[in-house]
Amino acid sequence: MIHNKRKIINDPVHGFIAIPNDFIFDVIEHPYFQRLRYIKQLGLTYLVYPGATHSRFQHALGAMHLMGQAIDVLKQKGHDITIDEQDGLLLAILLHDIGHGPFSHALESALIENISHESLSRYFMDALMNDFSFDLRLAKQIFLNQYHKKFLHQLVSSQLDVDRLDYLMRDSYFTGVSEGVIGTDRIIKMLNVHNDELVVESKGIYSIEKFIVARRLMYWQVYLHKTVLSAENLLIQILRRAKLVAKQPRGVIACSVLKLFLTKDFNHISFLENPEAIGHFAGLDDTDILSSIKAWTLSSDKVLALLSRRLMDRNLLKIEIQNTPFDPNYVEMKRHKAMLQYHLDEDEVNYMVFTGDVANKAYNPAFDKILLLDKQNQVTDITKSSDQINTELLSRTITKYFLCYPKDDSNDEDLVFKPLRH
Repeated sequence: MIHNKRKIINDPVHGFIAIPNDFIFDVIEHPYFQRLRYIKQLGLTYLVYPGATHSRFQHALGAMHLMGQAIDVLKQKGHDITIDEQDGLLLAILLHDIGHGPFSHALESALIENISHESLSRYFMDALMNDFSFDLRLAKQIFLNQYHKKFLHQLVSSQLDVDRLDYLMRDSYFTGVSEGVIGTDRIIKMLNVHNDELVVESKGIYSIEKFIVARRLMYWQVYLHKTVLSAENLLIQILRRAKLVAKQPRGVIACSVLKLFLTKDFNHISFLENPEAIGHFAGLDDTDILSSIKAWTLSSDKVLALLSRRLMDRNLLKIEIQNTPFDPNYVEMKRHKAMLQYHLDEDEVNYMVFTGDVANKAYNPAFDKILLLDKQNQVTDITKSSDQINTELLSRTITKYFLCYPKDDSNDEDLVFKPLRH
C-alpha cells in the first residue's frame, strides 16, 4: 500500500506547512520526533501567560518551513545549494531541538547534568541514522558547523537564524506579547551570502533593528519573567529533592524511565557507550514529570510534598529581583523564618529559600555578527550601520539576581502537620 507522505499541516503562525519529501515525513513520524508534541516550548510560562502551551513539535515544523523559504530566496539570488545540501539543511533545522527534555530549558540540567540539549540532539541524530536507510551525516555536519559551507550552519544557528525567527513569532503569538512581533517575511527576503557569510541586504536594516529589540524585550517580558523564574526554579528544586528521596529506601512514585534518571547519573559516556540511553531519554516528556509531581504531593517526604503541592496549586515562591547580589544577612533572615514556619532543618530549607542569577545579552558582537551588505558589496556589522540601536546597551550582558522564599500568607502550615503517605 502506497502512503501519501506529502502532507500539509495547518500552522496558526505560518499558515500551511508542506512536508517537502518522503524521508522528512518519515523522520517526523518517528517516535523520537513525535515526543516533541508533549514537550512545551516555553516550559512553565503558561502559568503566567495561559496561552503559552505550544510545543517543541510545532516550533520544529515552523523552523523547517522558514528554512525552506530561506533556501528558495538564496537560490533565486544565484547561490549554489545542492539538493543534498537542501535536504541536509531541512533535516538539521527539523532536528535542532530534538534533544530537549521535559519542559525544555527549565529542566535542561536538572535531570542530566553537564549535557546540553544540543549534545543530546547530536545523540538523537546518531540513533536515527541506525533506524533509517537514508543518510543523516550531512545534516549532522551542518548542525555541528563541520561542513565547508559556513553559511549553511548560520541558517541553523547564529544570531539571525530561522530558529530565532520562528520562536520569536511563535512565542509572541501564543503569549499575546506583541513586542515580539517581527517582520520575518522581509528578513528572509533580504538574506544573502557574501564570502561564505550569511548577510542581510542593507535595505533590510530596520527589520533587523526591530528583530534585535524584540528579542531583548521578549527575554525580560516572557523568557525571564520573574514569575516564570519562580515557577521554573521551584520545578528544579522538586526534581533535586526527588533525586535525593529516590536514592533512599523509601523511594518515590514515578514511571520506570523517570526513576532511572532520578536514581542514576548520566553523562556523555553513558550516551556514547550505551545505545539504549538515548532511547530511555526519549521516553520522558512533560506528562511524566507532572503526573509524578501530582503523586509527590502525598509523599511521606515533607519537603517533596510541600514543594510539589505548591507547584500543582500555583502557590509559587515569592521572588525578589535586583541588580546586585542579595545581602547574606537578608537571605539568612528569610531562611530562619522558613525554618520556623515549616519546621525545616538547615539542609531542608535550601529547597525553600535560595538565590540565583539570570543573564541576557540581546546582541553579542563577538559571536557571528549580523552583517549588512550594501550596494557597493561592502559588509558592515549592524551596530556600525544602525543609528537606532544602542550598541553599548544591547551588547552588554545584563545580569539580575533573584531570591526565592515562601510567601508570608502561605497556607502550607497545615500540610506540615498532616500525616503524609503514598
